[in-house]
Amino acid sequence: MVYAYLRVSTDAQDTNNQRIGIETKAQMLGLDINKYIIDIGVSGATDPDNRKFGRLLKTVKAGDVIIVSELSRLGRRLFMLFRILETLLNKGVIVYSVKDGYALDNTIQAKILAFVFGMAAEIERDMISQRTKEALAVRRAKGIKLGRPRGSVNKQYKLDGKREQVMDMLARGSTKNQIARYFHVSLPTLCRCIANHK
Repeated sequence: MVYAYLRVSTDAQDTNNQRIGIETKAQMLGLDINKYIIDIGVSGATDPDNRKFGRLLKTVKAGDVIIVSELSRLGRRLFMLFRILETLLNKGVIVYSVKDGYALDNTIQAKILAFVFGMAAEIERDMISQRTKEALAVRRAKGIKLGRPRGSVNKQYKLDGKREQVMDMLARGSTKNQIARYFHVSLPTLCRCIANHK
């Protein structure tokens, strides 16, 4: 079986870009993609067991192929990514990474590369977190209050202008939990949007 794995934001362009890259890679390799596994709006730091990808990890077997746009889509934490790749390689699964241009199999070179890429993803995540903390500390030092002013009311809501899309997703069989994750909103926020629509 040949699987395409996409971990995407809620941005349709992100989904299309990953899909196009993966399909192009499959054509170059002479492979036909049998199944797409897509995690929408899920962080790469989320444990695989709490993603659709976790089910794929449990079902793949020797000779299967997984194509991803980049290794960081599998996981953003160093040891998580290394554990995922180790599991796949030990099962005899080949992983193709589109942007990196690598085929990771059960050779020692592949395991070394997997470790290096995982370390890079972890360092990048930590650096982003550190820059955010530093920027917030500077703002606090300048006396700037962070967050929404106390007692203020939202003039705009995350689902403004998206009610039709929400109702369409419901009509197509998506659950409320899936839709809430897709739009990065809480379940009560989604339920209010649906109630307002009705």
